[in-house]
Parts: sequence; structure tokens; C-alpha cells
Amino acid sequence: MRQPSVRARRVAAASVGLVLAAGAAACGPKDNDAKGSGGDSTPHKGGTLTVLNSSPQENFDPARLYTSGGGNVPSLVFRTLTTRNREAGAAGAKVVPDLATDTGRPNKDATVWTYTLKKGLKYEDGTAITSADIKYGIERSFAPELSGGAPYLRDWLVGAADYQGPYKDKKGLSAIETPDDRTIVFHLNKPEGEFPYLATQTQFTPVPKAKDTGTKYAEHPVSSGPYKVVQNENNGEHIVLERNKYWSTATDAERKAYPDKVDVKSGLDSSVINQRLSASQGADATAVTTDTNLGPAELAKVTGDKDLASRVGTGHFGYTNYIAFNPTVKPFNNVKVRQAISYAVDRSSVINAAGGSALAEAATTYLPNQKSFGYEPYDLFPAGRTGNAAKAKELLKEAGYPNGLTVTLTHSNAKDFETSPEIATAIQDALKKAGITVKLQGLEDNDYSDTIHSVKTEPGFFLAHWGADWPSGGPFLAPIFDGRQIVKDGANFNTGLLNDKSVNAEIDAINKLTDLDAAAKRWGALDKKIGEQALTVPLFHPVYKRLVGEDIRNVVISDWTGVLDISQVAVK
Repeated sequence: MRQPSVRARRVAAASVGLVLAAGAAACGPKDNDAKGSGGDSTPHKGGTLTVLNSSPQENFDPARLYTSGGGNVPSLVFRTLTTRNREAGAAGAKVVPDLATDTGRPNKDATVWTYTLKKGLKYEDGTAITSADIKYGIERSFAPELSGGAPYLRDWLVGAADYQGPYKDKKGLSAIETPDDRTIVFHLNKPEGEFPYLATQTQFTPVPKAKDTGTKYAEHPVSSGPYKVVQNENNGEHIVLERNKYWSTATDAERKAYPDKVDVKSGLDSSVINQRLSASQGADATAVTTDTNLGPAELAKVTGDKDLASRVGTGHFGYTNYIAFNPTVKPFNNVKVRQAISYAVDRSSVINAAGGSALAEAATTYLPNQKSFGYEPYDLFPAGRTGNAAKAKELLKEAGYPNGLTVTLTHSNAKDFETSPEIATAIQDALKKAGITVKLQGLEDNDYSDTIHSVKTEPGFFLAHWGADWPSGGPFLAPIFDGRQIVKDGANFNTGLLNDKSVNAEIDAINKLTDLDAAAKRWGALDKKIGEQALTVPLFHPVYKRLVGEDIRNVVISDWTGVLDISQVAVK
């Protein structure tokens, strides 16, 4: 995600939600039996699913959404060429066909990708979905008035860098060919073995040109999925979905679409959401949330109640919270100073500040500890659980600071348990033991984001985080460590300003691979190689805990999204 703090919340709220980790299979409530149904836990069709959210589902237009794997609520309405595998745990981190018959057929060097659409695909009005509709849907995502979606297509498609969308340029993109109604071909600037992952983004949703209403399309987008929009109030604050009678399980093996109706209500306080889910009165018994986690205090209360504890879903998403260094700012231009801080960090206190071990897991690698990312366990600067102050002092002496030093740590004032004052204070306390005096500079959230993402204002020492656009090392490492992605006049995310030719070359080499398992191993090795430069100090991966109503069944949480997959939920 190219803007960690904002993007992460957007993905959580507007699409899928997030969470993390290795070897631990994501799981849902242990007992989905509904008290009023005679204990029958088999999912059945029918009923109304209520979704209680804090953030509205804004800009409900496939061109404008920035999702992972097609999103959560969006995925009920918008189908794409490929989608995420709707299974629990690691199996859910795989990409599978959706509108297409397969995940794509590359040419020899992965610069051309060809897809064939399944037969019998229809919109909510019964008309056929064609390859030209997918081409048009992608093209309209380039229109300035429909901005907000993932930026990859502008970079990847031949001749797309300056394209302004079909409203201004009716010729369209020559890089996308549709030789017939069921075939679509993409021509890329460079090899991209992970194109099937990108094809899960909502920009690959078919849009019938005749039904395109421009900026008003979000009010009633034409459905290609199991549900259609029948109500959208106040830009996504209240959305009501009902069945699309032309959707068929014969062409969609992924979405179960059990409920007859989905009622999405937003703008609620997080504590109210958790309170309503806990009480499960009336319609709230068949309610879920796609953007609200349990906080430390709420989790403590839930853990002590057997019934509530059985209704908590735990998930893991590719996401890392870390300390970032700007090596052009003294004293962080000295690698031994960066290493000293790496040794001095007390991850136990940081995790406590993040809400405790139930909500955060220690990280010593930049990549999340999941197989799909290529996770390779390493700890280059072993700090133990509480920090290695002695080793840190030794390195500071070698760096020319025998009496310690004073530095400033920039953080956000937002109470997000990630880049917040609590995390900063935990780091301040740990580094003090190593002779490093840390002054804290707290900024309001927008100022913080603008400051750390500008090459001109980036501080030397600050808190940051990054989440995955899809479960692979590519969108995790490249935006942060590819020197060619340094943006001097705009939003920059290569915080260490790393421009290492060998790193850039390895990123290119891995991107050519269409064997994603082989690519994952090389992403893991590259993570360790970059880690040796101590440009970041990985701190923790978040763990997401979310309640569901007592009559909710078939909770599926994959390692792709880390949260309940709304397309699998049943209420009867």
C-alpha cells in the first residue's frame, strides 16, 4: 500500500480489512451454532446480514476503490478477472480465476498476459459481460475525476503513463486488446509475473459503457457479482444490497452469497459497534463488522466470557510496523548508530504499548511472517525480548559516541496503537538504557503523513508502517526499497532513500518469474539482504480480533485479508 497510514485504514474499512502472521492459521469463532436454530450450524441461504462499520464505504465505484483482493463489501457487487481464494489461513493467500477461466496466460517473458472470459457471464440486467466492458472499466479508472484506485496500471501498461481516461481520450488504451467478446490481452512495459494478483483489483471490474454515469456511477454501479446496489445514502454511509438474479454459482465458485440481503450501516463509534455485536439484540445477532477491531480493554472483557470468546475471529494480514531511518540525516548516516538502535529496542514494551501480545506479534524481519510473502526468519541485530543495551553502547562507542547521543523520534498523535505516542514512549524508555536520549516530536495525523512522505521534510528517525496490496514480497519490498521509486516531488515511501543497483536488479529479476513460489523464496532472501543495511527496525505485526453476532455462521478468515470474508457468511 503506497500510503501506509491512510491506505491501511482504507483497505480495512472500504474493502477487506487487515491482519497478519506465520504458521498460525487464521480462524473464526469456535462455535457458530445459533441459539434460536436448534443448534444447526450448517450454513443456509436466506435472511439479512447487517454490517456495522465506523467508516463509510465511500466512492463505491470500481475505478475509485483501492482494495486488496477485490475488497470485502465491494467484492459482493464487483467481480474481476481474478480474485482471492476464499479459504481460511494460508490457502486463502492464493489467487484464483473469477470472471476469467484461469489466472492468466503469460508470454515467455511475462510482458503480455491473455485472459479468456467464462461463458454465461451476465450483469444485473441480464445483458452479457464482454471483454470490451473490462477494457472500458480499466480505462475509466485513468480519468482524473475517478482517481483513487491502485496506481500500478499507469506504470505497467504500455503507453498508459499520460492517459487521461475515455472521457477525454476516446481512442482508449492500445495496450489492452479485445480481439473478441471473451478475450482480453494486456501489453506491459516490463515483465510482471504477479499480474494475476493485480487483476484482483476492482479496476478490472467490467463496466458497460452505455450505463456509465461518470462521477455518479457510485450511486448505482452495474453489478457483475451476487448482489446489486438498491440503496446508497450519503456516499456509502448506508448501503443496501439485494440479490442479483442473473449471478450464477455456475460461473462463480468463490462467493457463497448465503444472505438474501446485506445492510451496511456506517458512521458508528467503534465502542458502539463492539457493544452491539456483543449484546446481539435483534438484527445485531446477524451482524458483523468489516472495519472495527477489539481494543485491549474490550478484548480483556471478551476473553473472560466464554460465549463472547467463541465469537471472536482472529486474523493475520501482511503488515509491518517499524522504525524508519533517513540515512542522509546525522547521526543516522552512520550504520553503527542504526545498528545500535536496532539492538537497543525493547519489543516487549512496544508490544504492550500496541495492546499486548494478543494484538501484536514481535517482528525481526521486514516481510510479514507468512509463506506467500517468502518469509525467511532472521534476526540480524538480536535484542532479545527487552533490548540489548550493552551491545548498543558498544556500537555507539565505535560510531564515535562513547557518551551516548540525543536524537528526535517523530510519531503521530493519532491513537492508532501503531505510530502513536504510546509506541514512541516505549522506544524512548528502551533507548535511554543504552545511553540514547530520545526527544519525541508528535504531529497531527495529516501533518505526520505529509512530513514523513516528503523527501524534503523526511525526519531522520520516525515511526512508520506498511501493508500489502496483495500477499507477496513484491508490493511489500519494491515501494520501500526500489531506488527507482524514490519520488522527489510527491509522496515518497522509500524512507531509507535506498538506491542500490543490486537490489533494483534483483527486484526486476524476481518480477519476471511467473512461478510465484520460486519468486517468494527470492523475496525472502532479498528481505534479509536489505535488512543488513539497518534502514528499518521491524517492531511488530498487528493481530486483528473481531466480534461477530451470535447467529453468524461460516466465518472464513484468510491470510490474504486477515478478516472475515463477507462473501462466505451465513445468517441461517
